[in-house]
Amino acid sequence: MTGRPAPRLLLGAFALAALGDLVALLADSDPGHAVCKPLLMPLLAAYVAVRRGPRLLIVALLFGWGGDTLLLFDAEPAFLAGMGSFAAGHVCYLVLFKRYGEGTRYRARGAALVAAYALALVVTVALLWPDLPAGMRGPVAGYSVLLTAMAFRATALGFTAAAGGALFLLSDTLIATGVAEWPQPPRPDFAIMLTYLAAQYLLAGALLRASHQRIGTGTAVSSADRTTTTPSAATSPRAGA
Repeated sequence: MTGRPAPRLLLGAFALAALGDLVALLADSDPGHAVCKPLLMPLLAAYVAVRRGPRLLIVALLFGWGGDTLLLFDAEPAFLAGMGSFAAGHVCYLVLFKRYGEGTRYRARGAALVAAYALALVVTVALLWPDLPAGMRGPVAGYSVLLTAMAFRATALGFTAAAGGALFLLSDTLIATGVAEWPQPPRPDFAIMLTYLAAQYLLAGALLRASHQRIGTGTAVSSADRTTTTPSAATSPRAGA
């Protein structure tokens, strides 16, 4: 007996907190959202820690927790600080993708993927730019570059990580359209949170598998991730606000 919580217990707690948060958003329960949202990333980080995942992955998730918490406050300084916290998390992810995806060689498909992500970045920022508040344009553009780089580099770890990066990109793009006051789909807060939670879970899972494979002491990488080593923007606050 080590006294540490079992991984399944922590993962179950994360799933319950995620479900509680999504239900609170659908029910327009601000207190429920304020209680559940700050629990999400610490629970996922604790799961990674118990699974002996990379320490930098734990740091990335805790930067996500910082962003989640800051975006609960409806004020521009808190929004910018939250965006900065998420940006720091993306830097952690970039380092992790370089560490565990360094064997990947981007050839013709890689060049096409670079072009696709670059085009998506340029088009998104160009369309949003006129409708963003003046004080937000620079930070949103800079964050968009970092976010898109993270989503692209996630493809080095295979399909699961690539899906996580793409969902993170989608979630933050939905936030950006809210900041620009574009017409929103029904329940944008729910869509933003659902895609964000899926993104963080998929990225954490892919990096756990990659790190365990590297040291030879964990679950094997799925066949999809083994065979997909060749690859196949930005910021209403993430439900939070």
